[in-house]
Amino acid sequence: MTLRVLSLGAGVQSTTMALMAAHGEFEHMPDCAIFADTGWEPRGVYDHLDWLETILSSRFPVHRVSAGNLRQDTLDKLSGVGRRVGSIPTFSEKGMMPRQCTREYKVDPIIKKIRGLLGVAKGARVPRGISVEMWIGISTDEAARMKPAPKAWQENRWPLIEKRMSRHDCKNWFERNYPGRTLAKSACIGCPYHSDVMWRDVKDNDPASWADAVDFDSRLRSQVSDMVKIKEPQFLHRQCVPLPDVDLTTVEDEGQINMFNEECEGMCGV
Repeated sequence: MTLRVLSLGAGVQSTTMALMAAHGEFEHMPDCAIFADTGWEPRGVYDHLDWLETILSSRFPVHRVSAGNLRQDTLDKLSGVGRRVGSIPTFSEKGMMPRQCTREYKVDPIIKKIRGLLGVAKGARVPRGISVEMWIGISTDEAARMKPAPKAWQENRWPLIEKRMSRHDCKNWFERNYPGRTLAKSACIGCPYHSDVMWRDVKDNDPASWADAVDFDSRLRSQVSDMVKIKEPQFLHRQCVPLPDVDLTTVEDEGQINMFNEECEGMCGV
């Protein structure tokens, strides 16, 4: 038995991959798609996912899973009142905190859901003869992100790579098939991995998310309990200054052409 699972980040590549599957453009149809919700995506991503489900649900189910609200869980931990949660990769003068949020809020909830679909209890071995084919939305320009599956019973597959599709090809496919619609930019609102281009885009085009990130960035320093073993002030930006004080001047502001599309797919290595 092989269970085919599409890892849905709701960004450019995974959206295109899911829709191509629904259009029958791959040899097999996935049995389901799984979206791991950190509770901290921009409103536009959730709106896009709602629309996407209406398209996909006639071909395969979309499961939303969650390990909690990453934003609130992190602030609770800093206040000394919350449970232990994986750290987000914030910056300080001493360097970057380890990225543990991907495993806890993306990978683990997906694995838990897959085990549930297989009927395998927590801690039990996946029986021989059962395998999971995990479809991951990585395009040719991101081939370096391809990694083997962490579980013996899981095999990763990259359908966009098999089709030799780049991110640009994905956008073109989507525009041909769904003219007039806009693809979402999927990533946690306060992800420290945002490039300056991404931060500038949030600031200019998504004021609600920018206000959320600015508030969270401030709380990283003002809400730390004496019980928490974090002594150096933490920041969302590598410049280690409050987010509103970061210089987000882009190359376009200086009269140059931006040759790179620095969006984040939000997959976090999943």
